[in-house]
Amino acid sequence: MTVTRLKRKHRKNIARANNKQHIIKELLRTPVLKNVDLEELKSRFTTTGTATGAVAAVKNTAAAAVENATGAVDAVKNTAAAAVEKVKEVVADAVESVKEAVSGSNDSTAADNAESFDDAEAVTKPVNEDDQAGEHPKPEIAL
Repeated sequence: MTVTRLKRKHRKNIARANNKQHIIKELLRTPVLKNVDLEELKSRFTTTGTATGAVAAVKNTAAAAVENATGAVDAVKNTAAAAVEKVKEVVADAVESVKEAVSGSNDSTAADNAESFDDAEAVTKPVNEDDQAGEHPKPEIAL
């Protein structure tokens, strides 16, 4: 006999109820503090005299750290600016030398390349007995 939709739903509902009961039991196992005096707890943790002294010490330390950091940042800025200027000069020199090399050689190399291309094309393209260039000659159409 096959399991109907309602039977599957019933089993699912039972499993869901068991899960809920398990969660409730787990939560009930954890101890809960009752009758806690809030004023007593607050009095244990409040120490006003040492807290203000500690806060002042932290502020002084933070101020000194900020001053040291700003000095270090200024030193790094100066060093970085000098390095950037040197790099700009080197790059400008390199660009000028490349421009000179490219502009001087463009005219002569273009002519040399054209001649070399023609020579290579003449050597690499075979010609068959019908004077057709290329590896795969065109077939003749008989009329």
